[in-house]
Amino acid sequence: MNVKNNFAKILWEQLKDDLDVQEIEGLIEKPKHTDFGDLAFPCFSLAAKRKMAPQKIAEQISKNINSSLFEKIEVVGPYVNVFLNKSQVFTTIISEILSKKESYGSNNIGKGEVVTIDMSSPNIAKPFSMGHLRSTVIGNAIALIHAKCGFKPIKINHLGDWGTQFGKLIAAYKHWGVEEKVKQKTIQELLALYVKFHEEAENNKQLEVEGREWFKQLEDGHEEATSLWSWFREESLKEFNRIYEMLNIQFDSTAGEAFYNDKMESVVELLENKELLTESDSAKVVLLEDEQLPPCLIKKSDGATLYATRDLAAALYRQQTYQFAKSLYVVGNEQTLHFKQLKAVLQKLEYDWASNLHHIGFGMMLKDGKKMSTRKGEVVFLEDVLRESISLAQDNIEKKNPTLENKSQVAHMVGVGAIVFHDLKNYRMNDIDFSLEDITRFEGETGPYVQYTNARACSILRKANRETIQTPTLFTLRHDSEWELVMLLLEFPTVIQHALQKYDPSLVAKFIVDLAQAFNKYYGEVKILSDDEQKEERIALVAATSTVLTEGLRLLGMKAPIQM
Repeated sequence: MNVKNNFAKILWEQLKDDLDVQEIEGLIEKPKHTDFGDLAFPCFSLAAKRKMAPQKIAEQISKNINSSLFEKIEVVGPYVNVFLNKSQVFTTIISEILSKKESYGSNNIGKGEVVTIDMSSPNIAKPFSMGHLRSTVIGNAIALIHAKCGFKPIKINHLGDWGTQFGKLIAAYKHWGVEEKVKQKTIQELLALYVKFHEEAENNKQLEVEGREWFKQLEDGHEEATSLWSWFREESLKEFNRIYEMLNIQFDSTAGEAFYNDKMESVVELLENKELLTESDSAKVVLLEDEQLPPCLIKKSDGATLYATRDLAAALYRQQTYQFAKSLYVVGNEQTLHFKQLKAVLQKLEYDWASNLHHIGFGMMLKDGKKMSTRKGEVVFLEDVLRESISLAQDNIEKKNPTLENKSQVAHMVGVGAIVFHDLKNYRMNDIDFSLEDITRFEGETGPYVQYTNARACSILRKANRETIQTPTLFTLRHDSEWELVMLLLEFPTVIQHALQKYDPSLVAKFIVDLAQAFNKYYGEVKILSDDEQKEERIALVAATSTVLTEGLRLLGMKAPIQM
């Protein structure tokens, strides 16, 4: 039930000569104070068209509204304020949620169209750090929201498994690597070698030359270089997959940068055939002056390909393979220029689908206000943080509910959920300062708070001994806190659509915090299991709330334990 849309359709009967339904719905507001009603329509935009004062228009409109959806209609200045028929809305929305269950809020905006989502994409031979968390969980939530809205998301882990850094790593291994140490602690040793390379290179410029030479040999298929690279990649994937399993995230493709090695020459030929390549300092570039962008570097003077060449090949391959309606790149804000150039080059190649490429940027994960740097060894390992958070959750359960069954399983859900929610409750464009204390805090506006609220609702349903919930034919509200809950439940489908349009999972996170707070207020004010004539209504409201909390958590990539 979309009451805002219903209100818009009712208004359209009077305003069809001036506005369409979508325009009317876009103007409808939710008053800040309940004294002014549940919804309000401002008449300012009609004043010029009708050459009347907005207040006069509001009075005119209000007189001609006749609908059982409203208990009362008031004019306050230029606003038409409506008070919804609480019993009707209450009955309709609870019935809808209980019948649709987890499908409540789903829609078919996507009509089955494919959306590719380039996400996570850590560099092999480096630990999975907190810096990689953002792309991973934001991308996963965006995929889940798209699926909820009828799209077919294809999650792609475009692994950073190629590039000059691997030439540097091979050079470092050849200088200082010890095979047995690397076999025992592969990722830690490779990180130490990578850091040492950059420390030594500050005083020894020849190392940088060696690194470039080793990468060129890798590109040329040199046996030793390829063997070392394959070893680094295989060991890295073992670590990454362990972390993805902890986060309960799967991918449809793990084709990384190396996958496109045999696909880049055709990109260069395509650009040459379209006469888009220009030579600059012996390198090949695509000029983007008309787009007010710097030139896009396609090939270095030594013939080595670049990040842009690879991403052009990837975009072409994905369109040919998936015929996507949208292609999303969930990559940090620092890559904004790169994706502008990528899109501009594809548009110069006259691909219509290039307009459907979108860079979904996000802020950095900072440590003490500074960017984390693998090169300098300034990283916080994500697996360490996950395990610490799970351990804290386990301690919390032991103190509060020592007899809980499946304690370790619940601790995993809560500990991982704390980290995921801490990221996703923030608007993605904002930087986040890493603080283990804040991330693992279970009070306040946190994931564990929402999970605990849902577990409380599940506990009430168990005590009510209701395997199936009876939906009353007519609800009667007795408390303001009930209406507050209902109004929030009404908003869930709209919140999902806004999160889809803005690529913003934080809207879902903030919504379920608001819903959890409203439920806890209701729980504190009302004896839900009191044996009176409204008991079944209250139980139905609790069940509906739990359904929406559980689904909201799922859309963020989180589990909802039924006991905590």
